[in-house]
Amino acid sequence: MNDSPHHAASTDEVELLIRQLEQQMPEVQMRNTSVFALANAWAERHDAILAVTPIADRPAVEARLGRIGIRWGVMPGARVTTEFRALFNDSDADPLRRKA
Repeated sequence: MNDSPHHAASTDEVELLIRQLEQQMPEVQMRNTSVFALANAWAERHDAILAVTPIADRPAVEARLGRIGIRWGVMPGARVTTEFRALFNDSDADPLRRKA
């Protein structure tokens, strides 16, 4: 297993299922209008992916699924909403301080 973001974290099958999950989440959220229905739909997909994940790859895949779940509001965790500047040229200014 390779933890680099430029390489697959697991098998081709698992990677395909994760890509499908990410593509299907807008529709899953739209079709499941109650919190419980959405949570159930998420859990089914989550468990199906973990069922085909090799044991050695499970920690990385669980972490990825957790991040996806946080993004869609079906897993506990904080979303990152901080602004990160793409280009920062002023070496004297504090990069964390926002100008008004």
